[in-house]
Amino acid sequence: MTEAHSVPRRILPAIVLSQLAGTSLWFAVNAVMPELQRDWQLPASAVGSLTSAVQGGFIAGTLVFALLTIADRFSPRQVFLLCALAGAACNAAGALLDRQYEPLLALRFATGFFLAGIYPVGMKIAAGWYTHGLGAALGLLVGALVLGTAAPHGLRALGAQWPWQTVMWSVSAIAAAGGALMVLLVPDSPSMPRAARIRPQALAVIWTDRRVRASAFGYFGHMWELYAFWVLVPLVVATRLPEQVALGSFTVIGAGFFGCAVGGLLARRIGSAKVAAAQLAASGVCCALAPLLLDAPPWLFAAWLIVWGTTVVGDSPQFSTLTALNAPREAVGSVLTFVNCIGFTITIVSIELVTRAAQHWPLAMVLPCLAIGPALGLRALAPLLRGGQR
Repeated sequence: MTEAHSVPRRILPAIVLSQLAGTSLWFAVNAVMPELQRDWQLPASAVGSLTSAVQGGFIAGTLVFALLTIADRFSPRQVFLLCALAGAACNAAGALLDRQYEPLLALRFATGFFLAGIYPVGMKIAAGWYTHGLGAALGLLVGALVLGTAAPHGLRALGAQWPWQTVMWSVSAIAAAGGALMVLLVPDSPSMPRAARIRPQALAVIWTDRRVRASAFGYFGHMWELYAFWVLVPLVVATRLPEQVALGSFTVIGAGFFGCAVGGLLARRIGSAKVAAAQLAASGVCCALAPLLLDAPPWLFAAWLIVWGTTVVGDSPQFSTLTALNAPREAVGSVLTFVNCIGFTITIVSIELVTRAAQHWPLAMVLPCLAIGPALGLRALAPLLRGGQR
């Protein structure tokens, strides 16, 4: 019996929808930042600090979950549910605060921590069901992360007159529903893979193994650009569509779903390395062209942002696939954990730099700085392209 016949049809859609709902917690505060800054008198740099707090929490959570092998010792779907509920509670609690910035930072860190039990655990659940065609499945799952990231902006657009607290609570309700959906519709796979405890020595492989180094450093370049771009999207949209910032941000960020999904399908035919390189190059060109296209005609401005939003994340699942394929079999989990942790640490640096720079310099000067990541990433990825890595 083939996998296509043995896996119930509801499994992948249920995992994707659960992932989308759970990861909506990631940018919940970003969608309401204008109101939050107005009501709390926060500086413009607060958006970077609050986003970095989530990134830091995710890094800490990923390491803790990996060290304690939480998703191996307990049912992954139960872990997903509990983390979705805990993350939703932390997010909702933020809406109860009144001009208490430090507690909000702490709650965003906690939200990021529990996202480590949603995004990677959702990947593990999918891997248990899909031993073949995992690249395409990962494309849809990362695409779900993208839509989850965009979802708060979409919710803000739908409820334009809602208080910002209502938007936060609505996101929490969606995340909690995603956890319930996972438990109700996705049973534990009979072939769920078990990961070994994290191996510290696997950290050295990222530098000493030529192929692992190529995919890992390509991913690091991608991460320099990705989250910093997502944070800046509302500012870019506001330069031309000040009345439609939420809808525009949802559209631009959400376009990344198609980059992930189509990239996953193309990878089956031409290989993950070529797909990752093409999308990384395209997003890098979008960075470099920012000074010209920020003032372009409306149709060209919109097309530029849609292409950027599509390609900036479409390479992400392919980098994960490449690293998993190139890492030593006995250390795949450890290598992926370390690579993800380093990548998210890089996002904290880039987010803080660009959000602070945007306070002093025009976007036409700030956005091209994001091209540093794609340029270095493409250079790192070159050995896999020359070697015909698929």
